[in-house]
Amino acid sequence: MSTEQILSSDGIPLEVSLKKAERKNKLKALFLVGPLFLFLIITYVFPIGDMLFRSVDDRMITSKLPNTFAALEKWDGKELPDETVYEAFYNDFYPLAISKESGKLYQRLNYEKSGFSSGLKKTNRKIKKFEKGNYKEQFMETHKIWRNVDYWVALKNTAPKWSYVKYLKGVDLKLDPERNIIQQDEDRRIHKILWLRTLKVAFWVTIFCFILAYPISYLLATLPMKYSNLLMICVLLPFWTSLLVRTSSWMVLLQQQGPINDLIVWLGLAANDARPELMYNVIGTFVAMTQILLPFMVLPLYSVMKTISPSLMRAGKSLGGTPFVAFRKIYFPLTVPGIGAGSLLVFILAIGYYITPALVGGASGSLISNTIAYHMKSSLDWSFAAALGTMLLVGVLTIYWIYNKLVGIDNIKLG
Repeated sequence: MSTEQILSSDGIPLEVSLKKAERKNKLKALFLVGPLFLFLIITYVFPIGDMLFRSVDDRMITSKLPNTFAALEKWDGKELPDETVYEAFYNDFYPLAISKESGKLYQRLNYEKSGFSSGLKKTNRKIKKFEKGNYKEQFMETHKIWRNVDYWVALKNTAPKWSYVKYLKGVDLKLDPERNIIQQDEDRRIHKILWLRTLKVAFWVTIFCFILAYPISYLLATLPMKYSNLLMICVLLPFWTSLLVRTSSWMVLLQQQGPINDLIVWLGLAANDARPELMYNVIGTFVAMTQILLPFMVLPLYSVMKTISPSLMRAGKSLGGTPFVAFRKIYFPLTVPGIGAGSLLVFILAIGYYITPALVGGASGSLISNTIAYHMKSSLDWSFAAALGTMLLVGVLTIYWIYNKLVGIDNIKLG
């Protein structure tokens, strides 16, 4: 057997030359993909990492009140703390008041329990006049929060540098003085309602989109090309219009003196002085979101239906099946991948929708995304907004994972 080494045209061994060429191709591919990969890291990975970090970071309070938290470790949380805790708080808070560095502390503790901000501001003004000793009585005379056990409990619960309290708050839970997980007060249980409303709206919008998109997609796939192209333009038309413009148009159509209500009155379905409320509620959210998200259901269904041969339905009918039986047993199962892809896309988009519920939904039609935006822009509780955003992200990824598992099982069965 010959062991003579094969050389390339430039005298380099062929194996070395092939490896060199392959390495060059890999480097070219890396340089082509590199900018996109870097863009994803900067615009996607870093913001998500920062969001996760903010949602559990409580080091600011711990660093500003170290003596207070050390003293609170021995407190049982049942009655007001003793003089030692008040003195420790004085030793921590007095330097902050003198150096005017207590502003962030007001804001952060007020997220934990409403009333902290006003109490700390008043204390900040009066603490410079405190006398040595008898700190408990002086603090209690300064503001009512220092006479309330609940505020000390809230302060103690912020002791860990890394905390999951914001995630508990996102599902209407909190920690008691013994750090047991309990329900929020009844008047503060709003987030479970928002989560359920968000899931309900996303689910029903997905169902409505499917009901409307299936016949449209079928027509697109079966009509002659000149008609299907015209219909496709009508489907894609919303993509060429701003989302804000489309939502504003629905606000005009759905208002009480709008065209839709005028039509309802003209048809005699409602009296002029008893026009139905179609806006600033869940109904308006359903209508506007269904119309806006409809193309995201049509396109996946159309792409699947276009590949189904019409001869399959004719074969089913020729074997004795009625049109309905042929559709149910032949056509519909073949469109299931399109239904799954379209439903997943619409549901994920709907669960995080913000602009349309904010403009059309009002208070009773707002979703969890509107709460996230509120805490980002108005209350400035970014850590809580980050926790809600992380929970929403985990929910979306879970839905996607379940969908992939179900698709994998179906593929195994079909195989």
